[in-house]
Amino acid sequence: MRFCFAEYVLDTDNYTLNRDGAAVQVEPQVFDLLALLAANAGKLVTRDRLIAEIWQGRIVSEATISSRINAARRAVGDDGKVQAVIRTIPRRGLEMIAPVKVDTAQQSNDAPQYADAKQTIRYTTSADGTSIAYAISGSGPPLLFASHHVCHLELDWSSPSWRPMFDRLGARHTLVRYDIRGTGLSDPGPGGAKIEQHMADMEAVADAAGMSCCPVLATLNSAAVAVRLSVQSPGRFSRMILQEGYARGRAMRGHALAPAEHDPFITLLRSGGWGDPDNGYMRGWMSMVMPAATYEHCSEIIDHCGAAARTDNIIENRRTIDQYDVCDWLSRVDIPTLIIHARNGILHPLEEGRILASRIPGAEFLIVDTSNTLYIPSDPTWSEQIDAILDFLGRATAV
Repeated sequence: MRFCFAEYVLDTDNYTLNRDGAAVQVEPQVFDLLALLAANAGKLVTRDRLIAEIWQGRIVSEATISSRINAARRAVGDDGKVQAVIRTIPRRGLEMIAPVKVDTAQQSNDAPQYADAKQTIRYTTSADGTSIAYAISGSGPPLLFASHHVCHLELDWSSPSWRPMFDRLGARHTLVRYDIRGTGLSDPGPGGAKIEQHMADMEAVADAAGMSCCPVLATLNSAAVAVRLSVQSPGRFSRMILQEGYARGRAMRGHALAPAEHDPFITLLRSGGWGDPDNGYMRGWMSMVMPAATYEHCSEIIDHCGAAARTDNIIENRRTIDQYDVCDWLSRVDIPTLIIHARNGILHPLEEGRILASRIPGAEFLIVDTSNTLYIPSDPTWSEQIDAILDFLGRATAV
């Protein structure tokens, strides 16, 4: 659905805000705030309703609420004095006073309404007895989605940072996601996990969901797991998409990085700052993960990370993935593969994507112009990446 007001177009299907045809970058919560006001144009939206719908009823500070409101005003050309679009009603709430025209004719078939889509969470048991949680949503040909090492099926589903991707993919595919061991709703396992345990988890989820010879979309550390599993279990995957993935963990890149002693991420975790938006180490880490993100957006992601996993489990997973090295397996991959990698990433530089693309036979290589490691709707390349993923998957069904 598109909301047209003043010189702006707010498109909730494609998650974009445009001014006279030019994109305006806004954070997910700011976008959702504008969408809520536009959908209720001419009506009072109370602060209680803002908290209920934008923050799902979570406790948030007045400073956070004010920050999002101010950002929404700036995005549409208002400020505290000029209130041509958004009017403050003291001690009551907000109202979009600009005339709004609702255009439903341009609604995308790839964008189900946010509130309508559902997911079903189930459990399966990995080879070593660890319980792994997985979720099924969407409809169409199956797609296995293997996330990075900080994930939570329930929280991610309600997050404005991650949900739009699930909706876009789920509009064309039955999407199966899972929490890797030690995060979200999955058990941590017996400890000392290696890549083989993570491969077994991935295979257990695919089996439980009835997925045979399906495509897999793997991000960051899960890329190495998918590569190795695709070789050791021929026929398990039909296609593979590796998004910001790597074959070599950070300790295996030839710069003598010993994770336990010198990894700044481990230092962060040991500082007690995991999940604390005010912790300096956490802020430093986020400046590497998402250099282009705003202060408010980083705060949201930091808070989400803290709720998704305990510190000791994150340390355990980090030590495991830092030791990944599947370089010797790359040349044995024999399924169509798409590599998507950031041009200016800090944590996993472009060289890591180039290694995957150059050594996997016939792999396609898409370089996107961003410095962010995590891809969310406010990233300028988000739509480009989702379109490329859907196009790559669509070519399989068109054959």
